[in-house]
Amino acid sequence: MNDLLDNFNIDDLKLPKSIRTAALRSGGYPYDAKLDWDEYKQTVAALQAELVVLGEQLRKSGERIIMVFEGRDAAGKGGAIQTYLEFLNPRYNIHVALPKPSDREQTQWYFQRYVDYFPAASESVLYDRSWYNRAGVEPVLGFCTPEQTAHFLEEVPHFERMIVNDGIHFFKFWLSIGREMQLKRFHDRRHDPLKVWKLSPIDMEALPRWDAYSKARDIMLEKTDTDFAPWTVILANDKRRARINVIRSVLGQLDYASKDPEKIGDVDRKIVLTAKEFLRDPTID
Repeated sequence: MNDLLDNFNIDDLKLPKSIRTAALRSGGYPYDAKLDWDEYKQTVAALQAELVVLGEQLRKSGERIIMVFEGRDAAGKGGAIQTYLEFLNPRYNIHVALPKPSDREQTQWYFQRYVDYFPAASESVLYDRSWYNRAGVEPVLGFCTPEQTAHFLEEVPHFERMIVNDGIHFFKFWLSIGREMQLKRFHDRRHDPLKVWKLSPIDMEALPRWDAYSKARDIMLEKTDTDFAPWTVILANDKRRARINVIRSVLGQLDYASKDPEKIGDVDRKIVLTAKEFLRDPTID
């Protein structure tokens, strides 16, 4: 890992060939090429149309959805959320990406500022990072104590049990990318004037902490993957396949009027894994 960073200079316009050529297959990704653009557009359009059908059902029934998106920096969380929400009514479909907690919020019950955004009737709330910050970013960067993380990991299954018991449809996604893909995406952000705002000091702090993030992720998945609130891990080196499979994962698990299973299709089991499958596969990082 250190050798990889030794060859990487984010300010250099030229990305090293060794990183560029290895990016897509990094981290155990099973495909040699991205999904064809025309196939992607056709598939995602059909799925987005099905989301509109689901949205109408939720509006009538009052059912609620919470979706949590987690993953390393540059894993594609924001893009997956935007693709999901693109044609949905923003009155009922809410993208939540919270900044660091204020001084006041730091003195509150840890889950409190997230609960403030929980859905009312007919609403879907999609969290771009969530309370799982306490199991990943915060301990790795020293923003909380080991005792606070341990307490969180003990409490979060009880918290999520209450969510599910209240009748909310609850989804947890971990988007997994390889080391070289993360470096490539950071480099792309640094040199794209339309994306440079996405690159933060926290992102740069993450670069030398790959192994620490991996360890924190594995502990989090092991401790918080439950029968009532399981994790879905999606290998996301190809954003196109990842976005399609996020939508398919949601649509496939919900029952609603006029559901069209043929239009939805099946998730790609090469890249959509349970937490247990992910953790026991030594070829995936």
